[in-house]
Amino acid sequence: MRRFIIDTDTASDDAVAMMMALRYPDVQVDAVTVVAGNVAMEQASINARYVLELLDEKMPVYEGCASPMLRSLEIADWFHGKDGMGNQHYPAPQMLAQAEHAANALVRYFSESPGDISLVTLGPLTNIATALMLEPKLAEWVKHCYIMGGAANIEGNVTPAAEYNMWVDPEAAYKVVHSGMPITLLGWELSRGSSTLSDDEIADIKSIGTQAAHVAMDCNAHALKAVREIQGEAGLALADPCAMAVALDPSIATSISDHYVDISLDADLTRGMTVVDKLHVTGKPANASVCYSIDAAQWKALLKQTLS
Repeated sequence: MRRFIIDTDTASDDAVAMMMALRYPDVQVDAVTVVAGNVAMEQASINARYVLELLDEKMPVYEGCASPMLRSLEIADWFHGKDGMGNQHYPAPQMLAQAEHAANALVRYFSESPGDISLVTLGPLTNIATALMLEPKLAEWVKHCYIMGGAANIEGNVTPAAEYNMWVDPEAAYKVVHSGMPITLLGWELSRGSSTLSDDEIADIKSIGTQAAHVAMDCNAHALKAVREIQGEAGLALADPCAMAVALDPSIATSISDHYVDISLDADLTRGMTVVDKLHVTGKPANASVCYSIDAAQWKALLKQTLS
């Protein structure tokens, strides 16, 4: 079994990505760490624990950073709804979060099993950067880090230059990409175009009939409306699940290459911009693998498989 830890600012697409990992046959999710981002950290924790209870899973949830390292928190309720789950008003979970801070838990898990656990990040990188500040050797202990974040030389989804996760806490993103950790960067653009789910595909997934399939689509109804009205996509774009699909099955990535990646720390125009040196003009060594495209049919098949 491959071992994962998922770091998430749990909202509607994070929830689907978590479901995929929890139901993938050869993956064991050791723990979930929660960070502020799409919603406040406390709400993200509630949402994560709801998903675990929905799938009758018992792994621990650790609450982490409630705000970015240097910036004020800018949540994305305009996209995911006030509760992050499409305002579906799901019942409060019964399970409680652990007392240990997420950053401390990350250091502990990876120090106890160096090279054995992969990290999948679905939100701002504040928890990971904080853990690196506590113990820089974390970068050596992580088997691989799959980061849902960034926009590889394309337009952003929260500003013209930046993707939301990187924009929320660019200082944290900067620290992580320059940590030496083995990284695959999976930008929001992977969920666009042919990777979106049409109305017929959404109905097909709901026809699976499982509670997970219904919740996965229902909690993203608010996001679907936002995607169509704000981003002009025809169907539902699920950035976190597309990233998780590659973490679960790397063959889904159809174009991937190693590059030097930097994160803009500017105050305004390019704040959080993911700068990928695709042509190697800086002469600096690669610090991340960048995924440029995925097999849309394969990712959708994996989604249906894990929600069945």
